[in-house]
Amino acid sequence: MIGAGIFAALAPAAAAAGSGLMVGLALAAVVAYCNATSSARLAALYPASGGTYVYGRERLGPFWGYLAGWAFVIGKTASCAAMALTVGAYAWPGQAHAVAVAAVVALTAVNCVGVQKSAWLTRAVVAVVLAVLAAVVVACLTANTVSAADSAGTGTGPGLGTGVTLGVTFGGVLQAAGLLFFAFAGYARIATLGEEVRDPARTIPRAIPLALGITLVVYAAVALAVLHVLSPDRLADATAPLAEAVRAAGVPALAPVVRVGAAVAAVGSLLALILGVSRTTLAMARDRHLPHALAAVHPRFKVPQRAELAVGAVVALAAATVDVRGAIGFSSFGVLAYYAVANAAALTLTSAEKRPPRAAPVLGLAGCLLLAFALPLSSVVPGAAVLAAGAAVYAVRRRTRPDRNM
Repeated sequence: MIGAGIFAALAPAAAAAGSGLMVGLALAAVVAYCNATSSARLAALYPASGGTYVYGRERLGPFWGYLAGWAFVIGKTASCAAMALTVGAYAWPGQAHAVAVAAVVALTAVNCVGVQKSAWLTRAVVAVVLAVLAAVVVACLTANTVSAADSAGTGTGPGLGTGVTLGVTFGGVLQAAGLLFFAFAGYARIATLGEEVRDPARTIPRAIPLALGITLVVYAAVALAVLHVLSPDRLADATAPLAEAVRAAGVPALAPVVRVGAAVAAVGSLLALILGVSRTTLAMARDRHLPHALAAVHPRFKVPQRAELAVGAVVALAAATVDVRGAIGFSSFGVLAYYAVANAAALTLTSAEKRPPRAAPVLGLAGCLLLAFALPLSSVVPGAAVLAAGAAVYAVRRRTRPDRNM
């Protein structure tokens, strides 16, 4: 979860919510917590690769499992492309697409040689990112706010002071929450690795809420620190918000470090994304909703290598051709649809199955639908169209192959 999202999502969220940015962050966190609660309980009951694809199938029926898997694969494939392009934009802006494709190829190779190596690399990336974010927070919170405003080119003060020109609307806060949810989404990857976790019934329900809580604390600290030195309108205009913040705080020498940190964060996010998408691809291929050849597991490395390679190829193609902002919006819609199915599945749990408090899946389901349709129309329309296309393919296959358990 702690990856490139926090380096990129604050600016568009501020543009949508204005001085309501922190409200949007809180709302995104509430929806994420509800989703995490539902996902954790379901993951403990069904510790198999696939996440909500499995939960939806087992609790709601084959179609809903398929739709969740389809939403996850398309949404997270778009996330992969967005993260790859973020690597390129920070590492070598003039060759962003070429660097993005190279990053996808390299990280797909890492994933193909086993999850243990991927996990070690992920831990190293997170350590670097946390160090950079800590430096940003300290630099911004210790800055003299009047001096920071002057260095930012304003005389009106930072944060939520008189420099704010962006208004706050309910729709804008909801849209900001949907955009910031992109930075939270990641706890599903723990569930999609269910077959590769020791003692999943105990580990997964603890890991998901703990990871989410740590991430929320980090994101809140970063957002407050940035707002301490930048007004929401200036934050909304920033192309590299955290780099802009440290310059405004009077520490311009830290800006290149932030750029490196952002690139490293994007690498970490991309690594975990490819890992999670390939596991859902594996589960769908086993049920023949995707080509069955992708269900093969490598005899030595014990990973779905064909699924890894297929996902990597699609992401590399997308990274070479798409726009990063469009990829983020499309991804958010797909991922929110995926979690909506997870919450609906959690509503069917019984007390004997240690169901979560009823409010969690109810609020999670409503929140996912609300945030998904609060996103810009440029994200909602193609997202809904691709989901509908997936549903149509399912219906056609069920009619033409009624012998299949679909």
